[in-house]
Amino acid sequence: QVQLVESGGGLVQPEGSLKLSCAASGTFFRIKTMGWYRQAPGKQRELVADIPTGGTTNYEDTVKGRFTISRDNAKNTVTLQMSNLKPEDTAVYYCHAEIWPRRDSTVFFAYWGQGTQVAVSS
Repeated sequence: QVQLVESGGGLVQPEGSLKLSCAASGTFFRIKTMGWYRQAPGKQRELVADIPTGGTTNYEDTVKGRFTISRDNAKNTVTLQMSNLKPEDTAVYYCHAEIWPRRDSTVFFAYWGQGTQVAVSS
């Protein structure tokens, strides 16, 4: 059983900063991709940023230059450093991972964290 456990989030003023962290635990072979999605009230869940193993990072256009995603492959963690936060960044942020369960697996499975609230308000 794979679990994604998130930490961070909270209330911050506009132009402030927050850091979100997520750790994958359980039994699996390898992580394919880790990233963050967010869902604001009344809106669809959207990709914020992700980082494939051995690949390049991918950012949603509105967060480019403000958010930085990083991974620690040895610890199976992913971090989202958010700076210059804006009220429109307010949402529940979800950690996401695509994981190869076994060395001989031909398919990977997707997992979600429980979500952490980020609120940007003065």
